Amino acid sequence: MSGIYILTMPRGFDRERTSVHKLQYHFIWCPKYRKSVLVGEVRDRLEELIEEKADELGVEMLELAIRPDHVHLFITGDPTLAPNKIMQQVKGYSSRRLRDEFDFGLPSLWTRSYFVSSASDVSSEVIEEYIDAQAGE
Repeated sequence: MSGIYILTMPRGFDRERTSVHKLQYHFIWCPKYRKSVLVGEVRDRLEELIEEKADELGVEMLELAIRPDHVHLFITGDPTLAPNKIMQQVKGYSSRRLRDEFDFGLPSLWTRSYFVSSASDVSSEVIEEYIDAQAGE
């Protein structure tokens, strides 16, 4: 391969010294036994705690929806933060703080499981076409 290749990235990508990225994650998780405890003051406090932890981790919250029995969190992440570490931090921090402030009568606030999906402005088909086009050069 010879020549100079210039990679132009669309707007909205984050640039670091050695990388360009746009990582978005959609997380969903639930209280233990899917109990409907995320209401009223608990809901409001959970929103504050998630915002605090997101700031601390340096991730941007794009959307947050707290339902009585589950939470949706859509964030833009950093490639140095693995999704499982983000969830570990958010769930651990919020569980400790909420359990200190409210009595849920549960052995732990959150289930051990969660859902995560990556999101992108580019479809997998576009990526495949781009890679196929590069192979022909």
